Amino acid sequence: MSVELMVWDEPEPIGRDQARATYLAVKRAEPSDGSGVVPEVVKELPGEVRLYPDGHVLVSMDLDSMDEVSAQVFAIARAHGLVCYDPQRDLVHNVAPLGVYEGMQLHTGDGMIVHDPDLGLVDDVLGTLSAQNPFAALVNFGRHFIQVSPGYELEYKEGTLVRTTVAELEEVRRAFREYATGDRSFLTRHEWAQ
Repeated sequence: MSVELMVWDEPEPIGRDQARATYLAVKRAEPSDGSGVVPEVVKELPGEVRLYPDGHVLVSMDLDSMDEVSAQVFAIARAHGLVCYDPQRDLVHNVAPLGVYEGMQLHTGDGMIVHDPDLGLVDDVLGTLSAQNPFAALVNFGRHFIQVSPGYELEYKEGTLVRTTVAELEEVRRAFREYATGDRSFLTRHEWAQ
């Protein structure tokens, strides 16, 4: 079984609905013969690459190599300032806005790792917490991290690991946004235990 990602240029960050609609429209189109303008990124992308009109590129990969190849595709797309849509997870990777920590990583319980994730992606990933995706974490290796599991148990570590439980997904999203942007208000807004 194979899975795929789609990479293309967008002038502004887009939401999942727009990314999904673009992907479905491209899937209905005929692949390009490659005689037109070929995006420079094509030379760097791993997996099986198919070109479509208007600079859309589909990258196919084996399910077994999905996590590794996806991480490479996400990084290459970002380096070229391109959007990447993951139809399996229904997630869109925009170029911006980013958090303040260069090299920050987003890890999920279903195996996705994204370097320098955009804040919209972080919000969307938090909405996918489930038995199939049992955690999400923003990690600044060697410094600190924040993570959450279903039931909205938040954990934060900067020296000492502390925990709290929040009632609403929106509060989890708020804490993750604050963490990513260098705001530590989430630490004073909640009661934490070791």
